[in-house]
Amino acid sequence: MTSIGTGYDLYASQFSPDGRVFQIEYADKAVENSGTAVGIRGKDGVVFAVEKIVTSKLYEKGANRRIFNLDTHVGMATAGVIADSRQLADIASDEAASYRSDYGSPIPLAYLQQRVSTYMHAYTLYSSIRPFGSAIMLGSWTKDDGAQMYCMGPNGVGYGYWGYAAGKAKSSAKTELEKLKMADMTCAELIKEAARIIYMVHDEVKDKMFELELSWVGEFNNGVHQKVPEDVHTEAERFAKAAMEEDSDSDDEDMS
Repeated sequence: MTSIGTGYDLYASQFSPDGRVFQIEYADKAVENSGTAVGIRGKDGVVFAVEKIVTSKLYEKGANRRIFNLDTHVGMATAGVIADSRQLADIASDEAASYRSDYGSPIPLAYLQQRVSTYMHAYTLYSSIRPFGSAIMLGSWTKDDGAQMYCMGPNGVGYGYWGYAAGKAKSSAKTELEKLKMADMTCAELIKEAARIIYMVHDEVKDKMFELELSWVGEFNNGVHQKVPEDVHTEAERFAKAAMEEDSDSDDEDMS
């Protein structure tokens, strides 16, 4: 059967003869065209790192961030279409606020993931709308549940992860994530590794300029999701650049 979506890619509600929904696959492509995003769950929290591609020197620094606060204890990182990501962040924030208003306690991450993934899946069912062109990662830390991270793609299916990568260099990033012993590492160690992975997979030829976004949530900051302090951010970038130089030097030695 043909792998081309001709005639079967007009609506998200239509299956092809071999059981594929091409609109969801096209949404996955939109995610793959985005800068790389990485989420890592450690023994004391969750860290996020995002490669935000800067396409013009005229842009104001810090605009169109790809890491969001959904509630005091929940953060979200995303890859894909930024406008779609903002819509999902708004929906997730509303769900978290509604739960806190109704029950007087922070929303459990598993429940929030279920609500958001159901919303994303609904956008794959009707011909009048299209799937979200975003992959999102949700992370939190609580005294009862510890560190948790859930990730969802445009199809609305969510899983719990120790490490996850999305975006144009997700394959290379996942290879690096698999080398880490995340369950034994603290967020202070993982934030450096996350920065190193972003710098390593960044394509300097196609995307010369980028901003590195870093955030974390964990036991060390009482379960509050926040941007990493400036000194931690600077140290993580220094560590990443030093690792890149070491790899470059080792490659030169191998060639000589």
